[in-house]
Amino acid sequence: TANEITINDFAPAEELAVTNSRVDGLEARLNDFEAGSFSTTTTASFSVDMAIGAVDGNTTSEALTAVYGYQMDLSTSFTGEDTLAAALKAGSNQSALAQLDLNSTTNDALTVDGISYTFPLGDKLTVLVGDSTSGSALYSTACVYGGFTNTLDDCGNFSTAFTATGHAVAGTVGFSAAYDIGNGFTGAVGYNGQGSDAAGLGTIEGTDFVGGQLTYTADNYGVSITYADLDVATGWGLNGYYTFASNLPSVSVGYEFGEVEQVGADDQETTQWFVGLQWDELGNGTLGVALGSDGPQNEGVDEDMAYEVFYTYNVNDSMTITPALFIIEHNQAGAEDETGVVVKTSFSF
Repeated sequence: TANEITINDFAPAEELAVTNSRVDGLEARLNDFEAGSFSTTTTASFSVDMAIGAVDGNTTSEALTAVYGYQMDLSTSFTGEDTLAAALKAGSNQSALAQLDLNSTTNDALTVDGISYTFPLGDKLTVLVGDSTSGSALYSTACVYGGFTNTLDDCGNFSTAFTATGHAVAGTVGFSAAYDIGNGFTGAVGYNGQGSDAAGLGTIEGTDFVGGQLTYTADNYGVSITYADLDVATGWGLNGYYTFASNLPSVSVGYEFGEVEQVGADDQETTQWFVGLQWDELGNGTLGVALGSDGPQNEGVDEDMAYEVFYTYNVNDSMTITPALFIIEHNQAGAEDETGVVVKTSFSF
């Protein structure tokens, strides 16, 4: 039979011991490196939007403009049920195409858009806290319309959904909690305050937004009612949607009314409304059509109106192309209507 030959036949015992010790040390160092490397529970997602278009009647510029927006979302979990999330964004200055909101405020600089931590408390309650985060983050507003422009993508829920604060105002602290009531009902509360400002949280000098929402969701329809106390204003939002089993579009509607405090005068009443239709499977994409008021409108004046139509075509799983037309109709004296034609290409990876 053949004799088995090993390294022991060539190396003295003391040299072999040194070699084994070095191998063990290398393995330990590799294990230490793996333990401190990128966590297996951490994920990253990226999105890039590029758009080209022009707006006739725009007070800034009517020229053909090309803009971009970039966002990176990082999230990790420590228990498998919680989420620590951070968003970073960058975008070009795009005042002429501000209706697209492609992170234009960063002027090409990569900035932190928000940091939040979401965790469960029991089986039915979910809590979120964060900086530069909206207090409505865990709301379930009854709307299935995707939206293309800033004006109409809030489903007529501008004030009560804290659109004027949260991620729109850096440094605001956000708190949101949602509770699964059961039988299709969910409830949520939200708060935004000036956490990094000298005024502080919950003070007379600071600005504090608080609100709540009750939502009912069935198989093909949903309704929600939302309330907000916005420091110097209050508002109520009513939303609903219905989806058809056939090829008919889904219908989403919204109506909001509020009161704004006036110094030395009666409170100013405001209203806002919205209607959106969406075909989710039209050809290889989604068609959306919507109209509504251009944000909250003061009572007793002619409404500024907004209209939009868009078609999002799915090139592949990671790329879509969206041509769109929008009109902002200014009914106040001296203001010119705006008509925008835009093509946006979106990547997600």
